Amino acid sequence: MKLLYDDDANTGILSDKKVAVIGYGAQGRAQALMLRDSGINVVVGARKDGASFQKAQEDGLEVLPIPEAARESQIIHILIPDEIQAEIYEKEIQEHLSPGKVLSFSHGFNIVFKKIVPPQGVDCIMVAPKAPGTEERKQYLQGFGVPALIAIEKDESGQAREIALAMAKAMKFTKAGVIECTFAQEAYEDLMGEQTVLCGGVVELMKTGFEVLTEAGYPPEVAYFECLHEMKLIIDLVYEGGIGHMYDVVSNTAEYGGRSVGPKIIDAGTKERMKEALQRVESGEFAEEWLNEYKSGLPKMKKWREEEKKHPIEIAGKEIRGLFKK
Repeated sequence: MKLLYDDDANTGILSDKKVAVIGYGAQGRAQALMLRDSGINVVVGARKDGASFQKAQEDGLEVLPIPEAARESQIIHILIPDEIQAEIYEKEIQEHLSPGKVLSFSHGFNIVFKKIVPPQGVDCIMVAPKAPGTEERKQYLQGFGVPALIAIEKDESGQAREIALAMAKAMKFTKAGVIECTFAQEAYEDLMGEQTVLCGGVVELMKTGFEVLTEAGYPPEVAYFECLHEMKLIIDLVYEGGIGHMYDVVSNTAEYGGRSVGPKIIDAGTKERMKEALQRVESGEFAEEWLNEYKSGLPKMKKWREEEKKHPIEIAGKEIRGLFKK
């Protein structure tokens, strides 16, 4: 797979275009500021009565209500949460799309699951940084960038790929390297990774390890350090040089224990359940479940959030972090 860099992109194609960044959360703020600071004509689309509208104004950006921002822009870059994109698109954006415009995203969810269907004559692209918004902005200000993906769903103009690469370059993603994929590849891999590894698997692994130690009588403070605090240190080592590098740095005892016991914890059964999770993503079952949860007022999410606040690992962690010297 070829990585694309600065020499593969030309921001000149954006010189006569205005980019409407719809939403001003973590991603919206970072991407709007990076585009503006690279000389791109940017307007933020936000609710006039919302905190985001005021925040974008304080940051020195042009801000308009979403319909107006969409109407006067050639590229509409939608960065509001997945669960509200279709509703906002239908009510405030769709009527302002005309042939020659570009509909842009940083996640493939609503396009892949056909909650948003771009009209004829409109390009549809994705520019998806692989980092939180705060890290994107930090890297940009340091003169570098984070890796990213680009994807082209519709190329009505014949320039969709060049536009996606230009946006990536303006945000310095092409300094780190950009990979071209499809909307479906990004959406399915992202959802599966979040659920089974990054947000789901890792959290449940840490909580379960903590529970096993504390239920056996070990101090929660020590269990917290062992099962959560040190996770960052291990992941940093893997990030820096891979799994082999991490094992080179930890003790021989840790390496032997990890290699001998790890496969017994994450075993063939775990892999089968991960495959099931991927199948639910690919079939659209998870997307429908999540959107129904949102439309119902998030009853499960609210319950889970309250339960987690009471989990001993969160209680111990809050106390321990409060003791650390800033």
